[in-house]
Amino acid sequence: MFGTLIDYAAFTGDKTYNDITFQALQHQVGDDADFMPSNQTKSEGNDDQGFWAMAAMTAAEMNFTNPDPDQPQWLALVQAVYNEYVGRWEPDTCGGGMRWQIYTFNNGYNYKNSVSNGCFFNIAARLAKYTANETYSEWASKIYEWEQSVGFINENYNVLDGAGNAGNGAAAMYNHTDGAEPWKTRLEGQVKSVASIFFDDGVMWEPSCEKTSAKCNTDQQAFKGHLSRWMALTTVIAPFTSDTITPLLKSSAQAAAKQCSGPASTDYKGPAGTACGFSWLQQATFDGISGVGEQMNALQAVMAPLVHLAQPPYTSETGGSSQGNPNAGASDADKIEQPKPITAGDKAGAGILTTLALGGLLSGMWFVLMDEK
Repeated sequence: MFGTLIDYAAFTGDKTYNDITFQALQHQVGDDADFMPSNQTKSEGNDDQGFWAMAAMTAAEMNFTNPDPDQPQWLALVQAVYNEYVGRWEPDTCGGGMRWQIYTFNNGYNYKNSVSNGCFFNIAARLAKYTANETYSEWASKIYEWEQSVGFINENYNVLDGAGNAGNGAAAMYNHTDGAEPWKTRLEGQVKSVASIFFDDGVMWEPSCEKTSAKCNTDQQAFKGHLSRWMALTTVIAPFTSDTITPLLKSSAQAAAKQCSGPASTDYKGPAGTACGFSWLQQATFDGISGVGEQMNALQAVMAPLVHLAQPPYTSETGGSSQGNPNAGASDADKIEQPKPITAGDKAGAGILTTLALGGLLSGMWFVLMDEK
């Protein structure tokens, strides 16, 4: 949502929401300036942290209001997350990749998925484009090729277990490398994949749940907003994709706007007649489903065709004002106290204590039995 509001200011020139957006992004920076605040860190996953970092990267690229000079800047915040991601890369399991979860005690720690690694790829690619530092470019290539090697990106450039991030990151790498291969082929493949899977008769939809009896979950109710913004920005930094993407964005924007006619309700506190539905396939009829995700989807969709009216994403060479810190980031071990490793001495001490406890228990039982006799 905060990334969407940054786009809104950049695309429309309306600064109404800048102050609250700035406050919201800063609120979750955390003590280590890496979007792992104390109120979230214990349950935060790599994908959660990545979405904060991508919003901060958008702030850097759009020259959004900068923090005070004595505070970490947007670019430095993204670099902190990137550096922590590098430290979480695990070549000994599946040949690489990051886990879904950061800490061993969270469900999903043993799972490596596309969205977490897609966030890593997206951030690395955009840092490469913004800073022109080839280390970021090398990591972007490494992440993408690992996803291909394990089948997360297949031969048709479909992204399994997640979608969206890879396409925008591929566009950033296409731009950074001046259209060199293999990034042009990869980007073409992913644009074709997205256009064939996530659009029905020219209108964006959620194929996993929109036409089925299953109710789309909270995440799925917001994916169209993410896809709209990434596709729109792709047309700017990789203009050859515009012929395919722009018509899809325009038809989706028209369909989304027609859904925004619902009443105020417990799920939507705005003015009556402005609640936006979830499914844009029923173009003229509000579908009765409203909420934060639906509003964000519709806002991003109707803004998407305006992307070419805005300044293209800045870089450090084209007027980007955000200051970086290539050494930002912290050790994960410093954030949450973890149980220390069990040593041989600990095991020996535990054995002695266990023996003493059992001896005391058996002695007590013996005295009880003797008394009964």
